[in-house]
Amino acid sequence: MSGADGGLQTAPANGPLRSEGEKAAADDDRESTAPGDDEGEDGGSDQPQDAWAALQDLRGHTPKIMQVGSAARFGGGLVGGDQHGVSGGQVAGDVIMGSKTEIHYRIGGSAAAQASGIVPQSTTNRLAAVFTADEEQFAGLLERLRDERVLVLSGPHFSGRRTTALMLLHRLGVAPVRALARDTAPAELSRLGEEHPAGPTREQRARSAGEQQAGGYLLCDLVTRRDRPLRETHLLAARDRLAEENTYLVITVGPAAELDGVPAAEWTPPPAGQVLAAQVRALTDDDSAERMLALPDTADFLSRHHQLREVAAFAEVLARRSRGQAVDEEVAEFSRNALKDQIREWFEEDETAVPLRDKAFLVALAAFDGGPYALTAEVSDLLYASLLATENPSAPASVPVFGTHIGKRLQLARAERYPEDEHTEWGPVTQTKAAFRDDRAALVLLSELWTGHPSARPALVRWLRQLADDGRPLVRTRAASTAAILARTDLPSAMALVIEPWAVSDRYRQRLVAVNALTLTHFIGTPNVPRILDDWCHSGDLGLCWVAIRAYALIGPERPEQTLTALRGAARTLYARTADGGYPDPLMVYELAESVALLLLSDADDRVYAELLRTLDDDSAVHDLALGGFLSACRRTEDDEWYGVPLVLARYARAAAEGDRVAGDVAALWRAALGDRRHTRSALERLRFWVLSADRSKQAEWALAALLPALITGAAERQRVDHLLRTMPGEDGASPPPVAARLLTVLPHIR
Repeated sequence: MSGADGGLQTAPANGPLRSEGEKAAADDDRESTAPGDDEGEDGGSDQPQDAWAALQDLRGHTPKIMQVGSAARFGGGLVGGDQHGVSGGQVAGDVIMGSKTEIHYRIGGSAAAQASGIVPQSTTNRLAAVFTADEEQFAGLLERLRDERVLVLSGPHFSGRRTTALMLLHRLGVAPVRALARDTAPAELSRLGEEHPAGPTREQRARSAGEQQAGGYLLCDLVTRRDRPLRETHLLAARDRLAEENTYLVITVGPAAELDGVPAAEWTPPPAGQVLAAQVRALTDDDSAERMLALPDTADFLSRHHQLREVAAFAEVLARRSRGQAVDEEVAEFSRNALKDQIREWFEEDETAVPLRDKAFLVALAAFDGGPYALTAEVSDLLYASLLATENPSAPASVPVFGTHIGKRLQLARAERYPEDEHTEWGPVTQTKAAFRDDRAALVLLSELWTGHPSARPALVRWLRQLADDGRPLVRTRAASTAAILARTDLPSAMALVIEPWAVSDRYRQRLVAVNALTLTHFIGTPNVPRILDDWCHSGDLGLCWVAIRAYALIGPERPEQTLTALRGAARTLYARTADGGYPDPLMVYELAESVALLLLSDADDRVYAELLRTLDDDSAVHDLALGGFLSACRRTEDDEWYGVPLVLARYARAAAEGDRVAGDVAALWRAALGDRRHTRSALERLRFWVLSADRSKQAEWALAALLPALITGAAERQRVDHLLRTMPGEDGASPPPVAARLLTVLPHIR
């Protein structure tokens, strides 16, 4: 990072105070780099990315929940007024943690399936009163169970598969039903009934041959391993025993169960709305049920793709609300509390239920929500290796190459995959993407990880450092958006451990990630970001000042006057260092101009133009800042295409047609630039570029024909423009374009 003396500065002049633990983690972070990427993609020739191109990357790769609604303005806020931040248990003002609401799941819970014993008839009757399913699918399963006596039911976790299994036995008239322990060995299925018979005894069958009631077994979430799969031979042996005992058996398994030749029946749960309606009607009367089901909070809950256990619990809350035993706040908060509990459950489960590699994938999916699945899986393994190093630093991290299944992973994460175009520097490219079904999940998960599991912080910080060094803009942008969420949750720690080390890096790539992180941190409602930028802009550290200037351009449209005040102050400071006759740092001069250009191309352009003209002649630093920024903005075209209409010219045309003051401001800045000896050459080059644009576009030609007369107030100005139009070459050095001769006719005659 270039300092005032031309050397490298690697520490901030005025950084936040850090705890000893935070210092250690930050030091550990600085020592770790992406494998094979010490020099970066550019092989050590690290150069700052063009501010306009960086803005397009940020716009194109920011998670959808953080994206803005305007194509020309980046500081316009986020999509979704109540979903843009996470702080202290809040998602943008909506309570997540500390709620008095407790969720008790009573359908399909794993605890009930782990112990062996008779299922109470009252439980069966209660479930039968509210059970709903696709009748055709259920009838097929029932017929198969009746014929084969044993049925393996496979389905997602918490999809109601246990309840379905129990209802299948209930519809067969089976009683009693004995629940078996989930760790029952598959080989033991051939000995059912020896210790705990589910059906009548042999003596009872002998006394009432042909009339006895059948018994049943329920084995939920059977534990299988690669060395102990459930085999078809196990089912064949069990079938013989079941026929002998006049009993039936239903086994439920998850998507990851180890099955060998077993023809499992796939269970598809019914729609959540259908289940909720049945549950609420069973718990209330028809009128109350209709009122509760028509609530906006009910519609919001159903749009969130909740599991059936959560649907059943929500039905109870609605029932209590209908009786006046629950308040509206409890109903409104239920969905968010359920999401929070699910995320806690993922992290708290042991290795057998949710392996560490799957936990790493969940975190990566939160960071890359809505991104390409293959990329998410790739970076999740980097995080997995980092977590392994935290758990056992002395052992080398070992990442399995194969063995993951996209469907099973996304099912665990309650996510979906879909094809969608991804923005690239070569244009849109169709990718298979993955995203949480609940668009709040990514924000809540990262917040819970950062605040609820601080032992994971060193691994997460190392991982984000790797992402910030990646050669792909999408990866770097997601590192920034992840850091922004962490900062929204805990600003001091995120600044000290993640963002500030990027900002003081001697690599522009990492500094740009710091810029984007601070920008997104501000946009998701985190306070104090403008204060941080103000401090950095005047810190005396050119590296921190570079970050602040870039970030000002992105958040500036919200506060253009204050932003321009800060940029003018930075420019004066820069020029003051050259009072002995030297020249200001050309890179910083360029960056200041680029920031002004982005402000001029934002939705706040009218206020920016007015402010630039108001202070144009204050001093040389401010004068150069205004004209440099204006001429830089004049380079940008619609859709960023070389043949596109210049954005400032298009803005002038609109303003002139509407009688807007901006038209006069554009002309005034053009006259100032053309008349300033330090900027004349650049101004004429920009004007030549506009003439070439007019040669390709009638729209641009008409706009330029309206503008040129406004640029001429004296003979010297007319001579300058006249000479340009008569002598300028066309594309690739060709003869002057025909449009130049036509534009000569609109110049006023001044002697």
